[in-house]
Amino acid sequence: MNALRRRREVAQTGRVGPVVLDSSWWMEFFADSDRADLFAPAIEAVEQLVVPVITVYELVKKLSRAVGDEVASAALSLMQPGRVVEIDLSLALEAATLGLPLADSLIYATARRHAALLWTQDAHFEGLAGVQYFLKV
Repeated sequence: MNALRRRREVAQTGRVGPVVLDSSWWMEFFADSDRADLFAPAIEAVEQLVVPVITVYELVKKLSRAVGDEVASAALSLMQPGRVVEIDLSLALEAATLGLPLADSLIYATARRHAALLWTQDAHFEGLAGVQYFLKV
């Protein structure tokens, strides 16, 4: 993706308000992909960052296995300053009604509960309200 298109996508997604980044975004960030600059502002704006605890689990597990505990620990330190949202009974029940796979349901329910825009590359979310879907390239 060229730099002009990336800047245009950043401008289109620029939003004041809470943001949830799904696990694929965090993985892109730690892989230092060409798309990392799309969501770096969301990671840096920790006062607006909502972090579902299931995303913490997914990311730490994947990074530990793929590149080691040190990188997983660094990821955790970036996620913790955001508003980490734990799973409680009402969130689990809301997620159960969404018709998505388990982790995706919990992530989407968390975003909805906190009136956050969910940024994702996961096609399960395409077309849902409150979702900024990015086609994975």
